[in-house]
Amino acid sequence: MTSSKRRAQIVSSVRTKGAASVRELAESLKVSESTIRRDLDVLDRNGELVRTYGGAAPSPQQAAQAEISFAASAERDSEGKEAVARRAAELVEDDMVVVLDIGTSTRLIARHLRGRPVTVITANLAVFDELRDDPAVRLVLVGGVVRRNYLSLVGSLTESALRQVSADLVFLSCTGVRSNGHVVDDMEVETQIKRAMIEAADRVVLVASETKFPGTGSLRVCSVEQLDTLITTAGADPQTLELCRQAGGKVIIA
Repeated sequence: MTSSKRRAQIVSSVRTKGAASVRELAESLKVSESTIRRDLDVLDRNGELVRTYGGAAPSPQQAAQAEISFAASAERDSEGKEAVARRAAELVEDDMVVVLDIGTSTRLIARHLRGRPVTVITANLAVFDELRDDPAVRLVLVGGVVRRNYLSLVGSLTESALRQVSADLVFLSCTGVRSNGHVVDDMEVETQIKRAMIEAADRVVLVASETKFPGTGSLRVCSVEQLDTLITTAGADPQTLELCRQAGGKVIIA
């Protein structure tokens, strides 16, 4: 592989994931870490990405463009997401410890938790913005690499922090729920964070409006058998919902 082609793949990977480490890039491209470091130095000088400690992140221009995409995602199916978020917040009791996943739906849940005496743990910067000035909520922001394009924190630091967490509930988001019961996502860097969140909570609640059936994504996060509750809207695939019920999960139609 030529250096120009390798560097193009590096830029593509960083844009897709929001952040990438030298080790990850070296393993995926089957070259040495020193080669990747040299590539990152060149790409940083060219303004194609930003060199960070141990890896790289998108350039500010790329991040700004992606934030527009995040805003567009928030607008899609906004009515369904709002209905799901409202029902999700009703499951939260005072003094609970709640983990809110990365995504646009969980930002809406945070909005409905304002003024409540609860603890919210998140890697979602949009959730942080919703609750940062609320004295009633004990807000815990886990560390990690800032993924500006999706307003989130990701990486090994985030996963390590979540391993220290013991929560009552996690509200999980996804990009798709397959007809075979697989809950999927389309971002590798987010999938690992979601799995860590599942491990951290006593109960797992998936928030997924009808547009997520089947949705998109090829990376398996979990299966419906691991869900305690699924909150969706009236148009969700009935056979997939039945799989959840048969596995012992509760299905709530918002």
